[in-house]
Formats: sequence, structure tokens, C-alpha cells
Amino acid sequence: MIPALWRRLLAEFAGTALLVTAVVGSGIMATTLSPDDVGLQLLENSVATAFALGALILTFGPVSGAHFNPVVSAADWFLGRSRGTGLSGRDLAAYIPAQTAGAIAGAILADLMFGLPAVAFSGKDRSAGHLWVGEVVATAGLLLLIFALARSGRASAAPAAVGAYIGAAYWFTSSTSFANPAVTIGRAFTDTFAGIAPASVPGFIAAQLVGLAIGVGLLLALYPSVVRTAEGTSR
Repeated sequence: MIPALWRRLLAEFAGTALLVTAVVGSGIMATTLSPDDVGLQLLENSVATAFALGALILTFGPVSGAHFNPVVSAADWFLGRSRGTGLSGRDLAAYIPAQTAGAIAGAILADLMFGLPAVAFSGKDRSAGHLWVGEVVATAGLLLLIFALARSGRASAAPAAVGAYIGAAYWFTSSTSFANPAVTIGRAFTDTFAGIAPASVPGFIAAQLVGLAIGVGLLLALYPSVVRTAEGTSR
């Protein structure tokens, strides 16, 4: 039986909040422990994020599907709309605000844990064409992985696979793989290693939406009967 909507929204809020707390908090810790080595900072940040993401999928997947990501929710709705599987339009309209609010709360929580101002908008400019290309690649690849696992009956592998993909994409994409509009918005609220300037947010989200379209297109080409939900998957 599908859990009540309020339970699923609570899971999406809490899961997204903890994900962003992990991203931002590990970034703060990395700059504290390795102040003179950016490569090591990124390694520390990516490893912590990958492990946290896998754990959060295991925790919240049985309740909400552990999307933690508006593009995953949108793809789930789009791919299942013709057969009534996946999210309904009403669910999608509720998931996105819950995820976005959770992301903002997670950034604030991380700042508070490390004794920083609760809200300090990032000054880290990330407005550049090559970074947008990185976001397209990261988002399309993430969606392809999630729904390929679901379509092929391997959803149980999602916690490890999605965590591994995001950890790797930190390194092989120029943008360090935000791949998530809610997380992008949340990371604008922290002026730390993982932050993004508010002015850079629209470009990243636009690129993620392009990645959504490409990812769904690839899924329909490779798995033409894909209709299953993204249960147990995320970011």
C-alpha cells in the first residue's frame, strides 16, 4: 500500500535536508581539515556525499521512493502518466516544494552545526557554459541510471549505484554534478565550499532541465516500455 501523501512529503523533506546537510557539512569539514589542498577537499566532499546518499536512499526509499530531486520526480510522473504508475500530477506538485524546502533547511542546518551564520548567500560564481554542459551530462546520466535500474528489475542496487554515480560525477563533470534543482537552490544559502551564487542558480537549473529531457529521451529509446517508478532511487 502506498503511504499517505503527508508521510511521503515528510520523507522527501527530511531526506533532501539530510542530503544537503551532508554535501554542505562535509564541504565545510573538508576545508577545515585540508585548507591548502582543493583536490583533497573535493575527494572528502564527494566520498561523504556518496555514502550519505546511499544511506538516505535505504532509509527513505520505502516511504517516498527517495527521489530528493525534482527532475527525478518529474521523470517519474512523465514516464508513468499514460498507465497511472509513478507520481500523479498532484503528487509531483507537492514533492517539488517539499524537496526544495528540505534542501534549504539542510544548508541552514549544516551552517549552524559548524557555528556559521544560518543563512549566508554564496558568493561562488558558477556561471559558465562549460559548467552548464557538465550539469546536462550529470543530470541525463543520473536519470538514465535510475530508471534503467527500475526497468530492468535491479532497483535493489540503487543505493550503491546512485551513490557511486554521484561520487564519480563529482570528478568527471566540470560542474561537480549538482544534477538537482532543489539541491542547487539549497546550496545558494551557504557561503561555503559547496555553495553556489544565487545569480548562478537559474543557469544550473536550466541545464538540469535540458538533462531531464535528454535523459528521458534516452530512456524511451533504450527502454520503450519503461513505466515503473523510481522507487528506492534519488538525487
